[in-house]
Amino acid sequence: MQSRSTHFTTCNLCEAMCGLSVTVEGGRVSDIRGDRDDGFSRGHICPKAAALRETYEDPDRIRQPLRRTPSGFVPVGWDEALAEIADRLDSIRRRDGRNAVAVYAGNPTVHNLHALLGYAGFLRALGTKNRFDANSQDANPRLLTSLLLYGEQTVIPVPDVDRTDFMLMLGANPAASGGSLMSLGDVKHRIRGIRERGGKLVLIDPRRSETSEWASEHHFIRPGGDAALLLAMLHVLFAEQRVHLADVRKRAHGIEQIERLVRDFPPASVEAAVGIPQDTIARLARDFAAARHAVAYGRIGTCQQELGTVTNWLIDVLNLCTGNLDREGGAMFPRPAFDLGALGRKVVENHHGRWKSRVRGLPEVGGNLPAAVLAEEIETNGPGRIRALVCVLGNPVMSVPSSARLDRALASLEFMVSLDYYINETSRHAHFILPGRHALERSQYDVVFHALQVRNTAKYSLPVIEPSENTRTDWDILYDLSMRLGGVRTGLKVVDRALQLAHRLGLRPTPEHIVDLALRSGRYGNGFVPGRPGLSLAQLKSSPHGIDLGALSPCLSERIRTRDGKIDLAPQILVDDVTRVKTWLLQAPKQGLLLIGRRQLRTNNSWMHNCPSLVKGPDRSHLIVHPADAERLSLRDGHKVKVTSRVGQVEVTLSVSDEVMPGVVSLPHGFGHQQAAATLRVAGALPGQNANELTDDHLIDPLSGTAALSGVPVEVTPIP
Repeated sequence: MQSRSTHFTTCNLCEAMCGLSVTVEGGRVSDIRGDRDDGFSRGHICPKAAALRETYEDPDRIRQPLRRTPSGFVPVGWDEALAEIADRLDSIRRRDGRNAVAVYAGNPTVHNLHALLGYAGFLRALGTKNRFDANSQDANPRLLTSLLLYGEQTVIPVPDVDRTDFMLMLGANPAASGGSLMSLGDVKHRIRGIRERGGKLVLIDPRRSETSEWASEHHFIRPGGDAALLLAMLHVLFAEQRVHLADVRKRAHGIEQIERLVRDFPPASVEAAVGIPQDTIARLARDFAAARHAVAYGRIGTCQQELGTVTNWLIDVLNLCTGNLDREGGAMFPRPAFDLGALGRKVVENHHGRWKSRVRGLPEVGGNLPAAVLAEEIETNGPGRIRALVCVLGNPVMSVPSSARLDRALASLEFMVSLDYYINETSRHAHFILPGRHALERSQYDVVFHALQVRNTAKYSLPVIEPSENTRTDWDILYDLSMRLGGVRTGLKVVDRALQLAHRLGLRPTPEHIVDLALRSGRYGNGFVPGRPGLSLAQLKSSPHGIDLGALSPCLSERIRTRDGKIDLAPQILVDDVTRVKTWLLQAPKQGLLLIGRRQLRTNNSWMHNCPSLVKGPDRSHLIVHPADAERLSLRDGHKVKVTSRVGQVEVTLSVSDEVMPGVVSLPHGFGHQQAAATLRVAGALPGQNANELTDDHLIDPLSGTAALSGVPVEVTPIP
């Protein structure tokens, strides 16, 4: 009779951190369902969580290191692979300088405790300034806003969803994403709960998304128009004296500059460009200010545009000017148990643009350059040219703009390494592929997303399945490479002291050691005082459903990291950027069709497309066009069309629907796996094309370098 056991863990596929109950029989996963005893997610899961079993058992998943040869990839031993990789990277670094080796970190890195902690040390061991990550595709405007206003990019306000009465949501679709830079847990009941208790959810989006079904109101907006809308709302609030100036001055500098700035944006001056009537704009502003508890929240649509940073800034300005920043039911700051600040992280005020990309001169944000410049930094000759790349849990060929150009650039590299367990569109170019353990085989603590929760909790998950033989975690891989390349340092003082002590004693540190150290030294820990109660890793291990640490509470004074402890509400770099909003207002009415993306519940960027249960059913890769545009352009539903941008073109199937506004077309990200069809056999058989063959690496938000993956000018023509 086979043994049967139940394990509790956390889904690592998105920011919702849903608790899972996993049944294992005879060493195999037989069932995955929501953990009803998880106090945060309360039993909720989406279809992706159940598909974790499919990714674990996927015959296309790599289970040992591979070396690329003229005849294809062949297995190689761990020690041999790591030794050769370190030698090749060090040789290139010595010959051409440390910046000749670049690093790219994909989105799964922050969902993986072992990769996240290992990556910090690996970056310091390499010493390169050519560092890139997925934030420049989706989050840098938010991070830069926090850096400029609060002095630290990780101090990010999140909506107090459980207690708000009025939520203004711009460019977000939590019904499909599970929440983003807002870790929700039980997303459906939390968002729908706003209306059920008599509150209001107003959604602003160029598409009537899945979340619109939960909203009180939905308003179409032209892509890129969010900044103009927010400036017009602030104009109404100042003109009607609905801003409590004295209260704002106690907490922030610069309110006078904001008041002068918004005078130029009455609702009548923006309605034609943004597509929302001036009366509606004024009403939304008044309703927001009058609500007992209100919060403005923007996500992917407010970041993936040319005005991304100024838009995210104005969201925070609106929350503060209406008294809703750091207030119950408004935009609040979580108090995580694992707090990077408590570990002695050094914060340098205004550390933005400390260095710039070699070719185009775009600034770093938080130590990373925009991924939109990666191809040109590989292609362009001269000192500092990228000769080698280490790609950590990323697939930039699918996720970076002008993807065809990047694909060609990667093929020209002298040396490349991918940490991945698939041979995909990016890793196929690698000379070595190093597969870390599957999520079900490793422990997990969500360092980043516990710091973005709408309720404070802490949860540690043990491995569900005994790791396969001869496998290593991403921490093991990155730690060994770091030691071969110069040693492990993270930049966190407390952690680095502990690592130094472990090395002196001949011990090998683990992520669990770091988590325990962070918990004990954090605000809920005992500070290493014997006999004093406090949170520890042992306590979390004995609480498999997580520990509730309470609702969000006002704490801005302890979270802010500016020199004088006050918000810098009007940084000059942002005030100056409002000029581009005025330019946009003049140009917007002349724009043709604009391409936006489309998040889908059953996909996770591009890598869940190899799961049969998630991709079965109707084709989800089609282009959506409004009926008026279809009639004008002689386009027919269900027919093939050609979509052309400045950088490329694709052929896709057309769907005519009024779920998008006129002048907007929508194509989902992550499809188009033909290049890897032999190694991703399920994904490779799917219809659809890579949307990033259309997005433009020169269409960016210049402040943050973030790619404008939304609002891309395109032409759509019928194919006979």
